Amino acid sequence: MSIADRSISVSADRGGTFTDLLAKYTKDGKQEELVIKLLSQDPGNYSDAPTEGIRRVLEIVTGETIPRGQKVPSKKLANIRLSTTVATNALLERKGEEHALLITKGFKDLLEIGNQSRPRIFDLAIKRPSTLYSDVIEIDERVTLVGYTSDPNGIENAVQFDETGNIIRGYRGEGWDGQGDAEGPGEVVMGISGEAVRILQKPDLKQIRRDLQEVYNKGVRSLAIVFVHSYTYPEHEKQVAEVAKEIGFKHVSASSQLLSMIKMVPRGVSATADAYLTPVLSDYINGFFQGFDDAIGDGSGQDGGCRVEFMGSDGGLLDLRNFSGLKAILSGPAGGVVGYALTAWDDKSKIPAIGLDIGGTSTDVSRFAGSYETVYETTTAGVSIQSPQLDINTVAAGGGSCLTFRDGLFHVGPHSAGAHPGPACYKKGGPLAVTDANLFLGRLVPSRFPKVFGPNENEPIDPTASENAFKELEKKIKSETKTDLDLDAIVYGYLKIANETMARPIRTLTEAKGHATWSHILAAFGGAGGQSAAEIAQILKISKVIIHKYSSILSAFGLSLANRTFEKQVPSSKLWSKESQPEFSKKLDELSKVVQEELKVQGFHNDRIILERYLNMRFDGSDTALMITANNDNGFADAFKERYFDEFGFLLESEIVVDDIKVKGIGKTYDELGQSALQEYSQITPRKLTKEDATSRQSCYFEIQNVGQRVDTPVFTLDKLSVGDAIDGPAIVIDDTQTIIVLPDWTATATSQCLFLECEKLKQ
Repeated sequence: MSIADRSISVSADRGGTFTDLLAKYTKDGKQEELVIKLLSQDPGNYSDAPTEGIRRVLEIVTGETIPRGQKVPSKKLANIRLSTTVATNALLERKGEEHALLITKGFKDLLEIGNQSRPRIFDLAIKRPSTLYSDVIEIDERVTLVGYTSDPNGIENAVQFDETGNIIRGYRGEGWDGQGDAEGPGEVVMGISGEAVRILQKPDLKQIRRDLQEVYNKGVRSLAIVFVHSYTYPEHEKQVAEVAKEIGFKHVSASSQLLSMIKMVPRGVSATADAYLTPVLSDYINGFFQGFDDAIGDGSGQDGGCRVEFMGSDGGLLDLRNFSGLKAILSGPAGGVVGYALTAWDDKSKIPAIGLDIGGTSTDVSRFAGSYETVYETTTAGVSIQSPQLDINTVAAGGGSCLTFRDGLFHVGPHSAGAHPGPACYKKGGPLAVTDANLFLGRLVPSRFPKVFGPNENEPIDPTASENAFKELEKKIKSETKTDLDLDAIVYGYLKIANETMARPIRTLTEAKGHATWSHILAAFGGAGGQSAAEIAQILKISKVIIHKYSSILSAFGLSLANRTFEKQVPSSKLWSKESQPEFSKKLDELSKVVQEELKVQGFHNDRIILERYLNMRFDGSDTALMITANNDNGFADAFKERYFDEFGFLLESEIVVDDIKVKGIGKTYDELGQSALQEYSQITPRKLTKEDATSRQSCYFEIQNVGQRVDTPVFTLDKLSVGDAIDGPAIVIDDTQTIIVLPDWTATATSQCLFLECEKLKQ
């Protein structure tokens, strides 16, 4: 049967080691799914993993041969959803675009000075990350804020505006100054936030043009613009940006257009990060588009071509117009958060879930308790970024983390073998890694591992390479320490260190924030998630682990279910009160209309659009603002106080200031998923399987009653398990893309979509 045009949907997650693809299509009237897994880097065979993966999908689904090297035909593709680590890696490796910073005169060193935070105050040798920009141009422009009031008996030296923003009169403290301006030189206007702004110095655009031309002649093609108070008065940034575009700069990041929030330092650093990363991301995306024929169109789907969407750091899909380097920092792990949130959460029991994403290069940890936990200012690779991101903690430990011995100690990571050359067992001469340890201890089944290794990416994983490398390491360890540990115990020691390392950020996410770790369910995913999930849960006293059937590609699965998002935000400076509440409601209504219209343009009808209204609130005199949503506009103050008390344990006796007003629109891309996995599990009557039901057996190393030993372990195939099948550990459950370890004292029970691991001894 032929496949109809525009009928195949592909979600591709490009990780540090593997790229995962989930394709959905209709065949003979039945919805089919296809999983593809390939190395993210294999320069000898392909230049871009997602493009190569889509080529393989089309070959398998259509039955047609598509030679490598030619453009991939896209007429069968309905949409492509892509998450990428390109921006993240560029930031971590400092391989972004050379760019110049344009900043208000007198503030040349502001971003280098930063906010004076000292996260490692007791270090004897402080190593500060370098700034991202290479040149600084000081722009002779300046605006300042003037007091304002709507009350004739209000504050001194204030300006009174009418409803349209025109000045009624100024006030000096000794009496009204009649009609016109406030005291002092310069025009006074109302800023976006409602504050009175005095324009002290307008930019000299002719001089700026000469300065920018000089930078352009040096080969710089990207700019970041950061002016004082541009969050409320962006006109100067807009004027300079227009001049830069006329000269020919290919990318200009104006801080007021990226995110018009107060605090000049994080706003400025965010602008430099965007100017540093967006050109690199754009080059990658352009290269990705060039890998396909012209039928892909502009990626919007509105021209009849294939729709291309990108995962943003906040867990929502973005189109090409709204995707940028600043929004792509957590593009990769965000899909996994969406995936486990939709599969591990149950609205009735409301048991919070911890997401444990163990990949090849790193482990990402997050928490979901009915809503996505979002942060608005984060530090990544020493760069403080002001942009909505899912609250994800990352540690450099994963399947590819290198195992070394130095200074008499075992070390796991932070360096990774990556995809090329990969761990020793990948047959490319790579170093020992966590994957080698699992393989050596019998916790992987070589015959079921994807055959994508070796020089020609068609060979199985190599246990002999791991064993030989470990024997060399054993000689070194025993010669230096005189230990009598056998090799199994040495290798297992590395696994224990890796598991402790991965458990650490979970404690930070739970105990450090007042949540009892044991009260959560652990949702494990990622290529190496099933191998370590039960042991990490045991360390944390968590009694229940959920592993989705697509856990090894859950980021791609989450991509396939993610919603489209668009948000609009404006600054504010007003106090919250019963009198001002209607004014905030009016502004929220205006933003809601803008957001709704944009999502309609993107193809969503009103019944598929959800609007979330937010106020960024803080106590007057405090600089700690919290982004708050409420059931209705009257409830913002109560919701803020409740959240503030939960976060800090006290309340201030101060008025509440609103710093920002925001509306986030969600375009629903899927309907309800049906009964939750937890509900299904609670209704199951388990049916115990025995070793005789196993597909095969192999020797596997476990620690039983604190004694390490090899055990004849049954191996079960996940695809062949029926709903209700229960397996007592020790055991191994496998499919083509994942290996799940069931520890002694644990039981694994199959549902229609997930495998639940549970330990009665750990139940509180």
